[in-house]
Amino acid sequence: MRGEASRIADRESRDSLAPRLRDTREEAWRIGNELFTITNVLDHDIHLERALTDPSRPVADKEAVLRTILGDQAHEMTMTIMNDLVARKWSRVSDIANAVEDFAVDGMMYYADATDATLQVSIELAQLHSALLNLPVVRSKLYDANVPAEARIKLLFSLIGDQGFSKITMRLAEHATCNLRNRRYLETIQWLINKFSRHMGESMVTVTTAVALSEEQIQRLTDVYSEKTGHPVHINSVVDPTVIGGMRVQVGDEVTDNTVVAQLQHLHRAVAA
Repeated sequence: MRGEASRIADRESRDSLAPRLRDTREEAWRIGNELFTITNVLDHDIHLERALTDPSRPVADKEAVLRTILGDQAHEMTMTIMNDLVARKWSRVSDIANAVEDFAVDGMMYYADATDATLQVSIELAQLHSALLNLPVVRSKLYDANVPAEARIKLLFSLIGDQGFSKITMRLAEHATCNLRNRRYLETIQWLINKFSRHMGESMVTVTTAVALSEEQIQRLTDVYSEKTGHPVHINSVVDPTVIGGMRVQVGDEVTDNTVVAQLQHLHRAVAA
């Protein structure tokens, strides 16, 4: 949990630089990737984090450290973001990496906006989340810190490599397992879904059924959950024959599972007890 100083630093930095990052359009892809890489470097180098957040150290010295590390290879906007972050005060040294990651995701969202892929990425992330709900063994391997990152990424690509996901979705899904950041895999995917939903100004509601929903059913669900949440929603309809019947609805972290398979599992546990 971030302290007050870090929350203020993160929010003010992103608010002040958001227009400039948004204006980079397709270049935001490169910037986002560079920031993901920097996040990973910071997470694995506490000494560097301390050097960049030490309040007693002149900002000019911190900027010099950045130039030494990044050289002239980083995008100008990447350097602008990093220079802004090292000039701010942080509650904990590790919080600067969280802010860099936030900017990285923002970059991916702005690139999605520039390429008209924002809704598509949001839907694909929800599909990935739904697919992994029934694969606990796979999920555990995707966030197992004892498994090398290369192996986790290979497992991820073997799972979703042929799904036709956009490169943005694939990059976000890769980041979630490449750099675990002390989070479970589904937790990170849900965090990304929530960020995209807020960015679009609507909530993602994932509805899983054994057969495809009709347009009338989708509209009815849209109306119900728009009223329930108090803002527009997008219904992500997922067909999964293994649920047999009924419906599983996920809104954010809240899951309501009224599928037949869930009821059978509940009955089995009750009998076993």
